[in-house]
Amino acid sequence: MQADASPTPAPKPEPDSGACGAAAPPPPPSLPPPRRIKGIYVLPNLITLAGLFGGFYAVVMAMNGRFDLATLGIFAAMVLDSLDGRVARLTRTQSAFGEQMDSLADMVSFGAAPALVAYEWALYDLGRWGWIAAFVYCACAALRLARFNVNTAVVDRRYFQGLPSPAAAALVAGFIWLATEFEVSPPDLVWPMFALMLYAGLTMVSNIPFYSFKDLNLKRSVPFVVIVLVALGIAVINIHPPLVLFGLIAGYAASGYVVYGWRKLRGEPTSVVSTSTHDPDEKDLHR
Repeated sequence: MQADASPTPAPKPEPDSGACGAAAPPPPPSLPPPRRIKGIYVLPNLITLAGLFGGFYAVVMAMNGRFDLATLGIFAAMVLDSLDGRVARLTRTQSAFGEQMDSLADMVSFGAAPALVAYEWALYDLGRWGWIAAFVYCACAALRLARFNVNTAVVDRRYFQGLPSPAAAALVAGFIWLATEFEVSPPDLVWPMFALMLYAGLTMVSNIPFYSFKDLNLKRSVPFVVIVLVALGIAVINIHPPLVLFGLIAGYAASGYVVYGWRKLRGEPTSVVSTSTHDPDEKDLHR
């Protein structure tokens, strides 16, 4: 008797290769891209921190009665503030963090520090009126910096809209430095200091155009006589630095009103106070 044969299994159908050959295996799962670690640039922010220290140093020196050193701290912060942005552009290390850091440092060095130094130097004798003048200056500096941050797209880069905060701080510090150099008693200059604080503060938030010097190209060649004039300017400053520097700063602080008056005489649309932070009305000052 013959055993029953088991059924032969049917052959598995081979995949239809078609005209393109065998089917490709499924691709391996894709890995997520490596995560980029965000950081901050050291060099420009280090200069900004040094400027912040200058403002802090000015406050500490004013509390100790060393107003000569306090004014030098504000001037040092002014020089460092002019360098951090240029260094960031030259080294291509601009960042949103650096912009915010610069604004906060400016508020301390050119807003709070000059107000506190002026209050400790002379405004203290006025009582309530003294700290009101110091607060008006400090508040106007904050408003000036905030308006500058939101108005960069509409303001002509050749002019500042209102007195820049470093120039306002230099005006206050220069006045104190000059009076200290000539050994004038602070109580004798209480009301001039009061008027100067109000002038600097309110001019910061005005619509008066002040030349920014941003269209000067330092990489362009200049005639030899320009270098000679620069050397003569340095020599003149060294004759009496407090007097000459305060004269230059005071001249710049008044130059905006000269430009405003000239435009007014020519019949150009001008305005002292801007009613909007996004669409100012000054025709030649803004785009």
